[in-house]
Amino acid sequence: MKDHILPFRQIEWWVITFLFVSIILSNVISTPVFNLNSQQGTIYFAKIFIPLIFMASFFMFHMKVLPNYQKDRRKAKLIIYTLLIFMGSFILIGAFSVSADFTSDFLMPFYFNTLAIYAGYGAIIYILNQILLSKEEKDFRLYNFLRFLLIYLFVVIFLLQFQRIAGEAVAVLFVIILPSIIGVVIYNFFLIYSLKKQGRKGESTAYYVFLVVIMAGIFIGIAIAENAGEALIVGLILIVFMMAIIIPFSNFFFKKYENYLSQLNTLTLKVDQGSANLAFLRSQINPHFLFNALNTLYGTALQENAERTSEGIQKLGDMMRFMLHENNQDKIPVIREKEYLVNYVDLQNLRIKDQENIEIIFNRTEEGCTGEIAPMLLIPFVENAFKHGISLQKKSWVKISLRCLDGSVHLDVNNSIHRSNDEDPEKKSSGIGLENVKQRLNLLYPSKHELVVRENELEYFVHLSVKL
Repeated sequence: MKDHILPFRQIEWWVITFLFVSIILSNVISTPVFNLNSQQGTIYFAKIFIPLIFMASFFMFHMKVLPNYQKDRRKAKLIIYTLLIFMGSFILIGAFSVSADFTSDFLMPFYFNTLAIYAGYGAIIYILNQILLSKEEKDFRLYNFLRFLLIYLFVVIFLLQFQRIAGEAVAVLFVIILPSIIGVVIYNFFLIYSLKKQGRKGESTAYYVFLVVIMAGIFIGIAIAENAGEALIVGLILIVFMMAIIIPFSNFFFKKYENYLSQLNTLTLKVDQGSANLAFLRSQINPHFLFNALNTLYGTALQENAERTSEGIQKLGDMMRFMLHENNQDKIPVIREKEYLVNYVDLQNLRIKDQENIEIIFNRTEEGCTGEIAPMLLIPFVENAFKHGISLQKKSWVKISLRCLDGSVHLDVNNSIHRSNDEDPEKKSSGIGLENVKQRLNLLYPSKHELVVRENELEYFVHLSVKL
């Protein structure tokens, strides 16, 4: 409540929903459905449908039309939808009001009073925002408290002018019962629950007894002043209700909320620690030093006429530059992903160039690789092929086909299989990269990719298609 503004639009909707549902239920329960004549039946249905129409109108304007205008700022659409909601609600409520004799003419004072109350609430909120909210504001407790107070005050004002339809029971609920319950909960939190949690049980018990004594005194005073003994019975019931339900339930929710905050703080601490560790690891590798060192080695290799070494260093530098700069982005050009793949395969060719029993084939389209793709989606399949498909002692092959079409990328990888024994440390660690890329595909391209994996005793085959 201190660090951010509460979601008051949703809070306002739930308060209004509770208000009108209470009015409707009160009217349904208080009026016997049976033995109604035609006029009584008209009044009965008017008391149900008029609150329903008000609630639907509030939802359409306050939850749909107004938020959409705040996003797109299209005044024409705002005016048209506002007029439609106004005319529709005015005609429907007017028809029910006239037929139920709530008003002598079609111009309903309570309808326009309701509009005035809503407009006044909006105007005060606007002024409040201008006074209390600023970019430098860090503590929003006063603002949030005043917004809650304004919601309550305007609900009470609405009930005062809506009494003929709302009924006395709803007014008692919102004016007396709900504020009393909220007051007891607040009193419990600050003067009973918090003190008990701090280990100050004596003070907590004293405040608890003081609350019971105050409530008992109020109802005893009412019973004496009004000479009404039933006030004592009502007071006893309310005291038992407070002791057995309100305070235990509020304590339960206080504990749940504190557990939630504790878990949230623990997760925040872990995230902060992880971010700090990541920043520390990144600081250990200075990219400028790394690239300067690679450039030095590249120049030295050229001076010594070591063409394969210089080519390998150049491609390794390009790959590391890709990993440091572009791999952290959400999307990169397809051509950059392709260049990384080409550099990787070229480095592998340099490593096994003189091996006659190894065949490397890489077919790729030279043009058409447009659009953007999530980084590092293609390379794990090629890495897996070289990792498990190459043997210096046995005949091996890796065949790669990369096709870029309009709006899609297609990768086919076919490699030989050389089964490792159970003692091979690589066997247990294999497959982690592929599982990761499968999860990324499902998250980033749901229903927009096709992944087919097949294998037999001699070959492993992967086909991947991604719609960009």
